[in-house]
Parts: sequence; structure tokens; C-alpha cells
Amino acid sequence: MANKQPSSDEKIVCLNRQARHNYFIDEIYEAGLVLVGSEVKSLRDGKANLVDSYAQIRHGEAFLINAHISPYAGANQFNHEPTRIRKLLLHGREIERLTGKTKERGLTLIPLKLYFKGGRAKVELGLARGKKLYDKRETLRRKVAEREVERSLKSRH
Repeated sequence: MANKQPSSDEKIVCLNRQARHNYFIDEIYEAGLVLVGSEVKSLRDGKANLVDSYAQIRHGEAFLINAHISPYAGANQFNHEPTRIRKLLLHGREIERLTGKTKERGLTLIPLKLYFKGGRAKVELGLARGKKLYDKRETLRRKVAEREVERSLKSRH
């Protein structure tokens, strides 16, 4: 499910490329976002950044913290704060399950991508475990080896 191609009605706003480098992703969840009008317009322009952002569960509700959505130029005085805390829309069962996993096993909720699906803003959350430095090196070695194999196969044909 991690390498899923976007469907025809899915428009990707931004990706968190560092997430898969810094974390092992165990499970993936899709959550809706509670946004104000200027945030939606800014997202449609593709002006968002998920670097250093994470999700947290507080009092039975999920929140996206530190995600940067740039102010919309046409909103003037009614603009939003770029890094405000945004509520995530998840089912109660999912929130209970995520609460247990984040507390019990020390996992983190990391946003992987921000996109529009059927006109609604969604965020893809990954239940993640942090990688150690040697894990990151191993992943890089594996990627380089795969590229070399692809290159050699391409040169044969």
C-alpha cells in the first residue's frame, strides 16, 4: 500500500520524503483535515510543507502539529496562522487503536503526504518507528544496489 499510485481523483499537494528515510512505517491511515478557507486555497496552490510535522492524540482527538501551510495571498487580514494545530478526522476505533500503539510501543504518527481526494483535503499518516543511523545506511546501500541492477538490466536491452 506504500507504493500505491494516486487514483484519478487524487491530487497530491505535498510529500514528506524524509519520513521514509528517518522512520520504518508499520501501518498507514487516511485522515481528513479540519481547515479554514484560506488554508484550502493555499493547499490548492500547492503551498504546504510536512517537514518536522507529526500527529498527536490528545483527549481522544487527533491533531496535526507543526505542518506549515503558507498564507494565501488573496485572504488579506482573514489569513490563517501557517503552523497552527489542525484537527484530524479519524474514526473513534482508529483513535483508540492509535492511542494504544503510541503509548504502549513508543510509536510516532508521521504525516506522509497531503492530498485532495474527491475535493476533500486528506493526510496520509504513518505509524512509525525511528530508524537508527545504521538502519539508514543499510537502506541507502540497498537503494544504490537496486539502481545499479536496474541500470545494468537496462543497458542489456
